[in-house]
Amino acid sequence: MKGLQNLFNLFYPDVCVCCDQYLLDQEKIVCIECRLDLPFIDNSDVKSNPLIQMLEGRVFLEKGASFLYYHPTGKVKKLIHQLKYKNNEKVGVFLGEWFGQQLLETNSFSNIDFIIPVPLHKDKFRLRGYNQLTKFGKSLSSILNIEYLEGVLIRNTATKTQTFKKRVERFKSLMNNFSIKNPITLIDKHVLLIDDVVTTGATLEACCIELLKVENLKISVVTIALTE
Repeated sequence: MKGLQNLFNLFYPDVCVCCDQYLLDQEKIVCIECRLDLPFIDNSDVKSNPLIQMLEGRVFLEKGASFLYYHPTGKVKKLIHQLKYKNNEKVGVFLGEWFGQQLLETNSFSNIDFIIPVPLHKDKFRLRGYNQLTKFGKSLSSILNIEYLEGVLIRNTATKTQTFKKRVERFKSLMNNFSIKNPITLIDKHVLLIDDVVTTGATLEACCIELLKVENLKISVVTIALTE
């Protein structure tokens, strides 16, 4: 079987999703050169960092962390594009394992009960065929030993693209767009809400406002990327 895999790799070698160069035997998804060139975010303080600062005064978070800075062009955009639109869920596994290991080493997210993804509307899920956060979330779940809970936070309506809207416009379009299934599951719990890219924070804000309707619920947030 290994011989067949080696033969396949000979004719169809894997390439780095960031630079399209052939990957070496020990490289996976992203080549070493691109890994070293990614714009990492300092999460040494999980109570005060760029993600926490973005949402400060809007919702109260116990802790937060984002892995990478996102730019309109560049390597992180290519990673996210592969994950969201090219059905490359291996990117989600790769990022979840990498970031999860970093979070594990900080021991800052050891008291979480559930990992909950920002949901897709059922129509978008049907069109795309998957939630881009599932593999990322399940990888975090495995490394941090926290249960992954999908389907508890529901998106009620399919919103049009938010890319060119300002924060207030985004938030207004998202208000009342989320609901909780079986909220009793979350009473007195601490959840880790996860998302891919945070631009204005409006989606996370709307999700948190809905989640905080649950009695004595605490929320922390982790995202793959954050716009600078």
